[in-house]
Amino acid sequence: MQKKIVVFGATGNLGNRITRELIQRGAAVQAVVRTSTDPEKVKALEQMGATVQEVDLDSVDAIAKASTEAHCVVSALAGLGDVIIESQKRILDGAVQAGVKRFIPSDFCTDYTDLVPGENRNFDLRREFRQYLDRMPIQASSIFNGAFADILQYNTPVLNLKEKSIGYWGDKADWKLDFTTMDDTAAFTAEVALDEETPRNLQIASFQVSPTLLWHEVKQLTNQEFRIQQLSSLDDFAQFIKKQRAQYPAGENELYAKWQQGQYMYSMFTTHHTQLANERYSNLRWTTSLDFLRAFVR
Repeated sequence: MQKKIVVFGATGNLGNRITRELIQRGAAVQAVVRTSTDPEKVKALEQMGATVQEVDLDSVDAIAKASTEAHCVVSALAGLGDVIIESQKRILDGAVQAGVKRFIPSDFCTDYTDLVPGENRNFDLRREFRQYLDRMPIQASSIFNGAFADILQYNTPVLNLKEKSIGYWGDKADWKLDFTTMDDTAAFTAEVALDEETPRNLQIASFQVSPTLLWHEVKQLTNQEFRIQQLSSLDDFAQFIKKQRAQYPAGENELYAKWQQGQYMYSMFTTHHTQLANERYSNLRWTTSLDFLRAFVR
């Protein structure tokens, strides 16, 4: 029997890919969108093979009706507290009301469970929702993918192609950083959504690569030796982020304020995944760091 999977956030970059992967695996996907959604995005989902339902996301009853008979509800929403906490609470309440047994929250990030609260605003929002989720009568599975590998293309301090530099904080030149491509994250999420029973936490990474290894792989691809440098101590970096946040209060209303980007970088150099679930589904093929870099490093 075809399993019905309900996807919230299906018009987003990750949600769209999750929808595609589910359909490729034979799932009956219901993509829930707001009534104000761009008709072109709705059309694209329908052409993909999804059933699109416009729902008032402020109504738990409407969400419950859309979630009826679903095997799993997947949240791929992105946003601040009004989305990650409030909207997801309504989606969760609707799923529970509809009797859905399984739920995947929008925890697509570094595994924050062992990190110190207050060090990352966006992780704190997810942590608050997690506390609510774990009190509900539903089986939840969080998928922690580290950082999306795409950020390596955008001249971050870790890899800056424009400046031909590779940076790190503290003594972490050989610290393994967790990166997962969006396609690999989507494929794994689809497998989890269709699974009958999965653990509460699932750590994945397409590849784990240190700044030193990045230096060697960039040299292999370009025959150039990028400058590799310690940017500061981790303590100094943490203090810089706090100062930057205090000086830019408007960033509290921005999803990726500069200080929030710094918080993500800090978290990547203070924790990493040690219990990868990459082998859980034998049909998945994970992108290597060299293959990923080869697509844009010249």
